[in-house]
Amino acid sequence: MSHQVPEPKFFACSDSRDLAEKIAKSYGTDLGNVHISRYSDGEFQPSFEESVRGARIFLIGSTHPSTENLMEMLLMLDAAKRASARHITAVMPYFGWARQDRKDKPRVPIAAKLIAKMLETAGATRIITMDLHADQIQGFFEKPVDHLFASTLFLPYLKNLNLDNLMIASPDMGGSKRAYAYSKALECDVVICYKQRAKANVISHMELIGEVEGKNVVLVDDMVDTAGTLTKAADLMMERGALSVRAITTHGLLSGDAYEKIEKSQLLELIVTDSIPVRKQSDKVKVVSCCHLFADVMHRVHHNTSIASKFLM
Repeated sequence: MSHQVPEPKFFACSDSRDLAEKIAKSYGTDLGNVHISRYSDGEFQPSFEESVRGARIFLIGSTHPSTENLMEMLLMLDAAKRASARHITAVMPYFGWARQDRKDKPRVPIAAKLIAKMLETAGATRIITMDLHADQIQGFFEKPVDHLFASTLFLPYLKNLNLDNLMIASPDMGGSKRAYAYSKALECDVVICYKQRAKANVISHMELIGEVEGKNVVLVDDMVDTAGTLTKAADLMMERGALSVRAITTHGLLSGDAYEKIEKSQLLELIVTDSIPVRKQSDKVKVVSCCHLFADVMHRVHHNTSIASKFLM
């Protein structure tokens, strides 16, 4: 007699509920019921309103600021562990605090490692995430990490544009590996921006390594926060004779006056995923949903089939 694999249960953290609903729908199921109780001082308590004993559960939530998003994920993991869930997968389309992945000066934390330990201590038995700020963050975990690439979403988008004289650009030296992977898939050249920072989120100087004259340039990056780097790079490239400049970034944090910078810049469009909720509508900001990618991977994980094809650039 064949053994039927019980269906997994899906639950969402509050700020990622829209994406979680899309993922569940793509999978062919509904979100489970989680109730959040709040105290008057701001403390909160999530509770699962259905049994999860012995089940595989997927907790969907990006950990972008505020810290409540991370805290909610940790509390839900702990609740699931104490409710005797068998497999507890933290599905984090955006893994926050990842920029602090090393000591870049004395007496600072390695936040990404700390978060990894907190997630495992809270009860996560597996992590599914997308476009980590640095690939080596996978090694901060002792549990399996499925690290997906948004290039599987963006490459078809770029190919459909049918751009002549296409050129891929990296907004900094650190993103050159990602840029080369895109250029290989699209069979085009690469240009790299060299930038010097006065302090975090403030660029003092930027220079181009390579020629962009007569090219349709696509900047690729893992995240856009203040949009300072991308807009400065786009303006510089247009000055150097580029025909057009677009940007593709997986995680659209878009904090502060990012939207105003994008509107005023030479960027033709900014393409992001919905790993983080888009707070504002803008004609220049296009959203490509990652829901089908995550639903597919979660299905493969649950049924123990290979997800190797989702790792390819």
